[in-house]
Amino acid sequence: MKVIVGVAGGIAAYKACHLVRNFKEAGDEVRVIPTPSALNFIGAATFEALSGNSVSTSVFEGVDEVQHVRLGQEADAVVIAPATADLLARLAAGRADDLLSATVLVATCPVIVAPAMHTEMWLNPATQANVHTLRSRGVTVLEPASGRLTGVDSGPGRLLEPEQIADLARMVIAGQKLPRDWEGKSVLITAGGTQENLDPVRYLGNRSSGRQGFALAEVAAQRGARVCVVAGATEELPTPAGAQVVRVTSTEEMAQAVAEHAPQADALIMAAAVADFRPASRAGAKMKKGQDEAALNSIKLVENPDILRTAVLARERGELKAGMAIAGFAAETGDERHSALEYGLAKLERKGCDLLMCNEVGVGKVFGERHNRGWLLRAGEGEPEVTEVPDGSKYEIAGAYLSQVLRALDQRSLHG
Repeated sequence: MKVIVGVAGGIAAYKACHLVRNFKEAGDEVRVIPTPSALNFIGAATFEALSGNSVSTSVFEGVDEVQHVRLGQEADAVVIAPATADLLARLAAGRADDLLSATVLVATCPVIVAPAMHTEMWLNPATQANVHTLRSRGVTVLEPASGRLTGVDSGPGRLLEPEQIADLARMVIAGQKLPRDWEGKSVLITAGGTQENLDPVRYLGNRSSGRQGFALAEVAAQRGARVCVVAGATEELPTPAGAQVVRVTSTEEMAQAVAEHAPQADALIMAAAVADFRPASRAGAKMKKGQDEAALNSIKLVENPDILRTAVLARERGELKAGMAIAGFAAETGDERHSALEYGLAKLERKGCDLLMCNEVGVGKVFGERHNRGWLLRAGEGEPEVTEVPDGSKYEIAGAYLSQVLRALDQRSLHG
């Protein structure tokens, strides 16, 4: 794939180096086109070394090749990170006064723009109008993160992390758009695995990385939703842009957090790998070899609360929004009696939720991986609807799943 990485003149330009490397390591051909001011932050030699291609900023360089036309025509995607307020304004106006803006004007491929600027500039009506204009023309303008900016300032306007930009860009390039169809709606998402303490050192857990839950949160936020994530144990993943993240450890803590935040949500998506059992008792000090052999050799377990089923019952009792959509994930393995899909269908009926994504898990399958696959199970008046979900990135799975949750939400609103 031929990717043009555009870089505007902002302090966040250094992150573009990591973005270029991300695409290169995936096997893509990368051409970096900085604006002239971007070279005040990162030298051309750095971009040339990382991309393996020469760098120019002006339409008057390589005139014999008509660069501004050829580059735009041949690109499979244009990804601009960071995009300053000035560049957004020039793109919205259709300007072509440097090589980057001219290339964008020629490009018919997906154009993905990741803004970065101070909060006041991002929220300024002029910038927001330019963003609206670009989106109306089919340009994907990502929502920036909220966090530390230059100096002591903090707030929305921080550039997304390179990994987030690359994953969202690949999703758009693969054909999944980021429409603003979740605007005005709130979604509560659980992510990661829960850990049940045996003593202050040891715990019972699972291999969940939290990637699928965080991908759901990121895509939902980019589609305009108000997002709250209840996160258990996760890898060091970037915080989804604009999302509120509530950190928990155990299943009981997750259940409490869901109960607290669910009444405000239009949809609940249980993507966390929740522990079904916890130790009946927990040692107050580290169990020692030789001294606690009985405790180490025999651990009594008790069932954890069923968070998904509890939410469904709460909706039926009128404690949650009547039109609330409730969806979940089922991590299953097959055995000599039933397949993973059959166990997933049984779980859909038992839980009573609207949707269930069934994954067949195991070593090297789904947990900790960047891709996912399985079956989408939808409850109905008769037999449940089963749709096979082919292998795709967790961001692609998130986009497709959120569309199905939105469909369930619309149907509940229609009949509610």
